[in-house]
Amino acid sequence: MQEYSVKPKLSMYWAASCGGCEMALLSLDEHLLELHDHFEIAFCPCLVDAKKTDLEAMPDGELAVTFINGSIRTSENEEMAVLLRRKSKILVAFGSCAHEGCVPGLSNLSTARDHFRSNFFDNETTVNPKRVSPRTETMVSEGTLRLPSFFDRVKTLGQTVEVDYVLPGCPPEPHRVAEAFSIFSGQAQLPPKGTVIGAGRAAVCSECPRTKGEKKLTRFSRTYEKIPDSTTCLIDQGIICMGIATREGCGCRCPKVNMPCTGCYGPAEGVRDIGASMVAALASVIDIGTVQGLAGDEIVRRVDVVLDTLLDYVGTFYKYALAGSLLKGAMADPP
Repeated sequence: MQEYSVKPKLSMYWAASCGGCEMALLSLDEHLLELHDHFEIAFCPCLVDAKKTDLEAMPDGELAVTFINGSIRTSENEEMAVLLRRKSKILVAFGSCAHEGCVPGLSNLSTARDHFRSNFFDNETTVNPKRVSPRTETMVSEGTLRLPSFFDRVKTLGQTVEVDYVLPGCPPEPHRVAEAFSIFSGQAQLPPKGTVIGAGRAAVCSECPRTKGEKKLTRFSRTYEKIPDSTTCLIDQGIICMGIATREGCGCRCPKVNMPCTGCYGPAEGVRDIGASMVAALASVIDIGTVQGLAGDEIVRRVDVVLDTLLDYVGTFYKYALAGSLLKGAMADPP
């Protein structure tokens, strides 16, 4: 009689994110067949018809590995993260949203009340004369309708539950996703917990082919303001490129097509806060001319002239990392 081996169970959950990480999974193409060879997809609402009750019925630790993509925006996201952590031997923060909060984390510049006000009350395309806003419970004739609570601050997965590994990127490159599956399927050695997988340790600059020169900047330019040449370091040309502080692993895809790195692979090894690291780096390249004999207020004025050309500090330095940064971005409603 033929014997069938029981494949380890894999799951993937979509929290507060755009769905790009699921597309990265599907972009494995023929490697999806290899994934099927090594794992049983036990829970993945985007791909298989498995219910939360099925997940709750599993013994703790039943799932060999779980990938969670998306930040933690609602109580449902948090509940699922806690449940999947309990059911999983290995939990991976998959992609930038789970890793550092990503674009959803920029909403930490406003409170939940601010978001509801702009979306349901002050939005010109919303007809809401009774000024109704979402509630966690609403009574109707059929019973009680319930919605998850909307947190005041976006959190990263690691701020919510213990994370074993991080697979960065917005989204992770498909070949990096394949590398991760080869690790967890036993084809490669399992690294120590806490390791960032599917990426290198140095900065993006280490794999960038552009020529680096002396950096003396009197202004910063946004990408629509100039067409940079394709061979010189973008920062040398006055365009903010986050490659200085960002972890390599993407193949330097953006700078190679004349676009600056925006930091989606997270901080390079040893960088605690990607935005703070960039601010420190740029402080050394501002050129305000000769300062000998100048009064302090004139030096400050010249620095301000340069800094005034740098718009949207948070969107530039923390596009992917605000929720996971030292700042976190949480704001309180005024009294």
